[in-house]
Amino acid sequence: MKISTNWLADYISLEGLTPQEIAEKMTSGGIEIDAVEAMDKGVSGVVVGYVKEKTKHPDADKLNVCKVDVGAGEDLQIVCGAANVDAGQHVPVATVGAKLPGGLAIKRAKLRGVESQGMICSARELGLNDKLLPKELQEGILVLPKLELGRPIVDVLDLGAHVLELDLTPNRSDALSYLGVAYEIGALTGRPVKLPESAVFGAADKTADRLSVRIDAREACAHYSARYIRGVQVAPSPLWLQNRLMAAGIRPINNIVDVTNYVMLEYGQPLHAFDADRVAGGSIVVRFAREGEELETLDGQLRKLQPHMLVIADGDRAIGLAGVMGGANSEVDGDTTNVILESAKFDGSVVRRTSRQLGLRSEASLRFEKEVDPARVIPALDRAASLIAKLGSGLVTDGIAEDVARTYEPAVIEVSLERISGYLGADISKLEAQAIFGRLGFDSEVGDGSIRVEVPTRRGDISRDVDLIEEIARLYGYDNIKATPIVGETTPGSLTAPQAVRRELRRRLSDAGLHEVISYSFTAPERAGLFPDLAQDAKPIRLAMPMSEERSVLRTSLLPQLLETAAYNRNRKNHDLALFEIGTVFHTDEETLTRLPQEKHRFALLLTGASRSAAWNRKAEKADFYDAKGVLETIFAALGLSGSVSYEAAAPSGLHPGRTAAVKLDGERGAETIGYVGQLHPELQLELGLDDVFVAELELGALYDAADRSIVYRTLPRYPAADRDIAVTVDETVPAAALAAAVREAAGELLESVRVFDVYTGEKLGAGRKSVALALVYRHAERTLTDEEVAAAHAAAVAALEQSFSAELRK
Repeated sequence: MKISTNWLADYISLEGLTPQEIAEKMTSGGIEIDAVEAMDKGVSGVVVGYVKEKTKHPDADKLNVCKVDVGAGEDLQIVCGAANVDAGQHVPVATVGAKLPGGLAIKRAKLRGVESQGMICSARELGLNDKLLPKELQEGILVLPKLELGRPIVDVLDLGAHVLELDLTPNRSDALSYLGVAYEIGALTGRPVKLPESAVFGAADKTADRLSVRIDAREACAHYSARYIRGVQVAPSPLWLQNRLMAAGIRPINNIVDVTNYVMLEYGQPLHAFDADRVAGGSIVVRFAREGEELETLDGQLRKLQPHMLVIADGDRAIGLAGVMGGANSEVDGDTTNVILESAKFDGSVVRRTSRQLGLRSEASLRFEKEVDPARVIPALDRAASLIAKLGSGLVTDGIAEDVARTYEPAVIEVSLERISGYLGADISKLEAQAIFGRLGFDSEVGDGSIRVEVPTRRGDISRDVDLIEEIARLYGYDNIKATPIVGETTPGSLTAPQAVRRELRRRLSDAGLHEVISYSFTAPERAGLFPDLAQDAKPIRLAMPMSEERSVLRTSLLPQLLETAAYNRNRKNHDLALFEIGTVFHTDEETLTRLPQEKHRFALLLTGASRSAAWNRKAEKADFYDAKGVLETIFAALGLSGSVSYEAAAPSGLHPGRTAAVKLDGERGAETIGYVGQLHPELQLELGLDDVFVAELELGALYDAADRSIVYRTLPRYPAADRDIAVTVDETVPAAALAAAVREAAGELLESVRVFDVYTGEKLGAGRKSVALALVYRHAERTLTDEEVAAAHAAAVAALEQSFSAELRK
């Protein structure tokens, strides 16, 4: 929003205030001023002149020699190259000694042998934005209306003004008008606001005889009003009006349209003028667009309308987009003699949606989107009608045609002094608070310990007592509120247990060379059912408005997205992958949701291709089950759960039935399955076009509760260990983990560790038999073990295997 100080002075006295001081006060009061720009770019010595004669330059086809009267008693001879210069024009003349923007000084000169005593100026040479001028004046010299000769151009073009550029927050739509800014300065300085004259002297004939108004879309238009003005003369606006519009960044068009823009800037209430003779039947209806309806707007574009778009229509067709732009079929032009002037309160959300969908943003839509003051609909209409009658020689018919769907009352808010002081940390008295509300133009009534305030509808941003407290704070002055130390207990920030676990997992996995994947929480229905054992029979949850069928349901496990990522990489010749994801899955047992689904944190990994790349001293090694299991053991060790986790052969759907294990975690109810680790089922690998893929997915909720991240220090062993190996043949169905558990229990406290280091099957062992080799380490913390002690413990371990599993010791 651009505000000219000279125009602003019509509504509030700025005496004693420089533009910079105004900007500083407004910025400290909460409305930031981005820039203060002087309209005068250094122009001096330029006056109004009259071209009395124009003759061709004797030695230059494109130059003219003009005799110009500047009211000094002696005509000036000026050589001018502008194509549009002509006798009988009033023009800006830079006399000898004048200065123009950029430091250009005007001197006597000879052009092709002819003396020139000055320069006839264009708008650009005066520092004006010529893009805001009518197209016919954008090239060549600036042609002025008939004015007093010799009058300084700085006064004529109002170049003595400064323009304040306001950077408004969305809630301060009241400052999108000169009156709104005047109220703001009045509140900051205590000066009264002067409202513009808006008296309308109606003609004898009645508006009701010529015009009728009806609101059909009553939820989208609260108030629609119109006046009928007959006998207007469409012409260029007077120079003062054009100057003010251009200072605000609006191009003048004609006196009728310019008045509507002028009053919009003045009141913040957009208006529109229709050619009354093009409105069929003198009937205006506010309705939603019909299916397939089209409208050519004033910018010359034919626009297809949607049924949710609000239009202004006559008896036959739409004649304007409500709150956005008028239609070309009812445009005011040079042939217009009768005008219907519109002022309305349209719903901001309806205007915003229309404006965005059509890519059509206007000064009017900007204001309607932020909601206009409903109390200014009629005053702005009357003000515009009075100006059109004055500048366009029109007669305003008696009365207003209007329809009111709903009315608005000022908000009444009560705020206690205790609450004000508590929020601000400053003691504000009743008189101070009431004085501030008075400066804002709010009526207030003091009660027992509180103030009852009536907020005008122009301040729609104030709806609660805290809004009033903010007004008091900014007008009392933030600098006047004494700083008070913050008192209270402070607690150091920390991660929750789940956050700490997830962070530790990411760190360990990244250190191990895995890459983290972040995938969509949405997937395709067929992928959501790939691993039912991981989804616990959860029903897929469909999205109401999916971006595509491929992303139409919420995921129930993480593995489908990891497989999708692996296939994507393989198609791009990236075969060696080590990926993991920590994310959320969504489970429900309902076909149709009536309650929110469960959101569960999961961890998943995927290995395929070479787990260890080739180097000068080794060959590349393909990933296998034990790589995936090793990653899990790494994170269990990091969480202090190595002794609480066990693995059991399993055959969940979607995974290889002979190379998959259930991961079990010891809990209060025994060992519970928290996930699976294994190879992808060969059929699924073939379907996806992947090599051997090893995956795992775990429920993190159980790990959050069981994780022990405390650091346990152990002294280094002082005494030597005794190593023994056992190789036994057992039935091939016996898990190696069961053998290790039996050894651990039988060998007693002298056994430090036991691990499986070899599993062998072959014809020499016989059908249905396998060989399992175990490495045992014996140690005592306080002395060296004797051979007899080690032999006794080892014999007990072998005996336990023979008795429990019919194991045969290999020799």
